[in-house]
Amino acid sequence: MSRGSLEGKVAVVTGAARGVGELLARKLSARGAKVALVGLEPEALERVAARLHGESGHWHADVTDHEAMARVAEEVAERFGRVDIVVANAGVASGGPFADSDPGTWRRVVEVNLIGSAVTARAFLPLLIASRGYLLQIASLAAITPAPMMTAYCASKSGVEAYAHCLRAEVGHRGVRVGVGYLSWTDTDMVRGADQDEVMRELRRRLPWPANRTYPPGPAVDRIVAGIERRSSHVYGQWWLRGMQGVRGYLPGVIGTVGQREMRRFADRLTGMRTGLVGAGGNADEQHRTTVRD
Repeated sequence: MSRGSLEGKVAVVTGAARGVGELLARKLSARGAKVALVGLEPEALERVAARLHGESGHWHADVTDHEAMARVAEEVAERFGRVDIVVANAGVASGGPFADSDPGTWRRVVEVNLIGSAVTARAFLPLLIASRGYLLQIASLAAITPAPMMTAYCASKSGVEAYAHCLRAEVGHRGVRVGVGYLSWTDTDMVRGADQDEVMRELRRRLPWPANRTYPPGPAVDRIVAGIERRSSHVYGQWWLRGMQGVRGYLPGVIGTVGQREMRRFADRLTGMRTGLVGAGGNADEQHRTTVRD
């Protein structure tokens, strides 16, 4: 599929304060897009906006908040006149045994990653229909293969992949294209935060190649931008993820067998693992919820 120009297009990126979202905003801006940044860290969003090449704006909002996201969509439309691209990138993660997990944290991972993505699409879908635009839902390798110690994250990313596939079928006849973006372990605050736990770090290193590597974000985001330009149904941040689609039906059985062995190996080290959200983005989400409660 040929690439379309991003010059003058209006792109919304959630989770844009850091990591993949920040770099994606910068690369979209460099290609001529006007970028609306959405996230929970106003000062960080302002810093990102200041580094962009062209016109931009930033909005503080929780993607799980229907009213807040509806307000953002209205204000973005007022500011730029239209919306052509929405990238639902905002996400959080936690790790550790399900039996010992904090119920509130487990729920929050699903709320942000799955419900927040749906709230984002609901808010911006009328604008995308008007522009015959493109929605890219960021998923993960976790949508393709299960992994022990990552129940909430895998559940949320599997769910968001299925939701996006359903939405593609619903809105295609109205000119809106929906894509799913897949990323393996990418060098972001989230992955570095997960690696702070010794068990999670060692488990990941014991994965088979190439799933045991941490990948630089630059090439992955370049592939995402290319997918946006093509309005692709599937976008793969790492080259080998495309091949995983053909074998994904076998993976639950394989992981179920191998995972039991690995969990026995680490059984005496699981007590006392951190149960909160990981990374700087996770900290920002927890601080936001604390502020709202207070």
